[in-house]
Amino acid sequence: MTDGIKHAPLAYENEPFLSSPDGRILRILSEYAEPLARFRREQIQDTVVFFGSARVHSHDAADADLAALNAPEPQLSHDQREMLRQQALTARDMAHYYEDARRLAFLLSQWSSQIPARRRRFVVTTGGGPGIMEAANRGAHEAGAKTIGLNIHLPMEQMPNPYITPSLNFEFHYFFMRKFWFAYLSKALVIFPGGFGTMDELFEILTLAQTDKLAKKILVVIYGSEYWNRLINFQTMIDCGTISAQDLELFKMVDSPEEGFEFLRDGLTRFHLEPEPKRKFAVPEIAKTRP
Repeated sequence: MTDGIKHAPLAYENEPFLSSPDGRILRILSEYAEPLARFRREQIQDTVVFFGSARVHSHDAADADLAALNAPEPQLSHDQREMLRQQALTARDMAHYYEDARRLAFLLSQWSSQIPARRRRFVVTTGGGPGIMEAANRGAHEAGAKTIGLNIHLPMEQMPNPYITPSLNFEFHYFFMRKFWFAYLSKALVIFPGGFGTMDELFEILTLAQTDKLAKKILVVIYGSEYWNRLINFQTMIDCGTISAQDLELFKMVDSPEEGFEFLRDGLTRFHLEPEPKRKFAVPEIAKTRP
């Protein structure tokens, strides 16, 4: 007589299954259900998402990198040192975007924290990493507000920046689930200078707005006309008929934290804080006629 068969593991405790292709749907659902539960627990009603380059540093960090080049380094040739110096000078020029993102997030968080509401409104959210993401989380943190980081697991590890509220620090495996949470709670996007990822996120939301696939009004702020006008010629799209002139109304380009804040404050108030006007239904003529 053989020994008794042991209990099989419960399916939701079966690690080989959960990590297999057959368990993918459960992993995807987990990246929907677990953040949803945490947002509810933390009373997050909606967000304002900041996008931008992970490679933009603060003024202090850029100055430190530039100063480090003055130290003797015998391993570097003159050409190598000059190349690094030019990169450091460019980083120093770009550093104002870090400080502007920090300031804008501070102003927005300071204002939104004073909104009388049962749940937290317009919480600053980023991709959770360094650069512009760190700057926005930092500004919100300095305003005493909660702030969200939606990080992504990458081969080259991207560590969460230290300014994210610990209970709102997320790590995703699937890019599309991370992008879902960027858009689902968002009432506004702020797009700072960035690379491929920033452009992807900008144009995805603009496409959804252009094709009327958004169930809500999402404000889009593009920050830094000097950078973006050099990078994208929107007028060429209009001239060639690939977009209409009205499509430029889908976003607002700004050049200062104060200008960006005023646009966000006014738009968020108009579209998401003021009560919707009551609709007046006309009484059909047939209803006015008594038999």
